[in-house]
Amino acid sequence: MTTNVSTELLRSFVAIVDHGSMMRASERVYLTQSAISLQMKRLEGCVRKDLFRRNGRTLALTPAGEQLLVTARQILELNDRLVEDLAKNDLAEPIQIGVVQDFAEAVLPEVLGRFVRSARSPQLQVRVQGTGDLLRALRAGELDLAMAVGAEGDPAAIKTVPMIWMGKEHLAAEAVLPVVLLTQPCIFRDAALRALEHAGRPYRVILETPHLSGLRAAVQGGLGVTCRTRMMVDGDTIEALPSQLLPRLPNVTYTLHAARDTEPLVAQLVEQLHQAGRELS
Repeated sequence: MTTNVSTELLRSFVAIVDHGSMMRASERVYLTQSAISLQMKRLEGCVRKDLFRRNGRTLALTPAGEQLLVTARQILELNDRLVEDLAKNDLAEPIQIGVVQDFAEAVLPEVLGRFVRSARSPQLQVRVQGTGDLLRALRAGELDLAMAVGAEGDPAAIKTVPMIWMGKEHLAAEAVLPVVLLTQPCIFRDAALRALEHAGRPYRVILETPHLSGLRAAVQGGLGVTCRTRMMVDGDTIEALPSQLLPRLPNVTYTLHAARDTEPLVAQLVEQLHQAGRELS
């Protein structure tokens, strides 16, 4: 039976040797010290040899570790050369990314930072628009991928989560509910108004804004309540309202759409965004 050794494990192994400890290596490979320790246990399990021994407070390589180090450096050099060669054509044109406002704040900073560090300085262009505009741009070939929102059952679904009401709790007791919304088109706006009208709950739209930052400021300032996902709740200035105070809302689905012909770098970024989307609440 063939055993495959991950280049990720080998890279962490070499980083420990080069930097003298798991703690310093963790800063190099962007993992916690405990994560690297678990990786080394996995690597020793793969090769069925002890790779390190304690030498006072430092780690020293065993004979098997010395042997693996030579081969690991060769494998990583070949791997990096392969990725660099494949990426040359990808870097000729920027990767075009489209996201809705929610993801621009909650997902992109961390994912793009990690991607740029691992992909040897790719060129990126980011477009922040509504779902409809993003999908039209994707179909027109103007985007390589789009991260958006949709209804339950969307074939491009990453994760489905509940919509929730949020705002100052005392506002929910007002005879005419003050509501703040994003301008059309907006799936959350449609869901909020449809739920209120279906329940016969009187409301008035206090503020409309095209920007999520404006919506957040309005909720923080107590102008009205709104409807989003728990991703917007910070537990301090914006709180989720108890579910029984206002009409029930539907679920919403996070979606990720990619162009049919994706280059290696785009496929890598799609996978990272897919993982980040699954971790959202």
